[in-house]
Amino acid sequence: MHRIFIALSVLLLTAPALAQEPVGCDKFKWPLDHERALLAKATPIASGGESAQPLSAAVTVTLARFSDAKLPVPPERAPKSPESYAGFIRVPAVPKAGTYRITLSEGAWIDVIQNGHMVKSGAFSGATGCAGIRKSVKFGLAPTPFAIELSGTKSRTISVVVTPD
Repeated sequence: MHRIFIALSVLLLTAPALAQEPVGCDKFKWPLDHERALLAKATPIASGGESAQPLSAAVTVTLARFSDAKLPVPPERAPKSPESYAGFIRVPAVPKAGTYRITLSEGAWIDVIQNGHMVKSGAFSGATGCAGIRKSVKFGLAPTPFAIELSGTKSRTISVVVTPD
C-alpha cells in the first residue's frame, strides 16, 4: 500500500511537467529552420485573401475577433475564449498529392478545408521560446485549392507557411 501511495504521489507531482510543451527551437519533432526563415519574411494578407505562392513564401494574416471572422466552416474545436481571434486564407493547389506542413508563428487551432471537407491532421509539433515559430502540423493534401482556417489565438496577426514534408 505504501508503494502505491509513493507511485501516485510521484505521478501527481510530475503531471504538470508532462503537460507543458517543450521550450526552445531545437525541441520541435522535425527540423523547421526553413519554415522559420520563411515566416521571418512573411508578406501581409487580409483574412479571406489568397496566398499566391504556398510553397515558397509565408504570409501574415490579419485576424478578426472570432465572432466577426466569417470562417468558411465552423472550426473543428471551438475556441476557449470568445475574445480570441480567427481568420482564414485561400491557398492555390499544391503541385502534387502528399503530406505538407502548415507552420505558424503563434499558437492557434488549424483547420484545413479542401473539396468542401475538413482534412484530418496528422502529426503535430509545438514548442515555446523560439522566436517567430510556435507550431507545425502535417496534413495530407490533394493537388486542389484549399483553405486554412486559424482560430483560438490571442494574437491579432499570425504568420503562416505551407511546405512539403
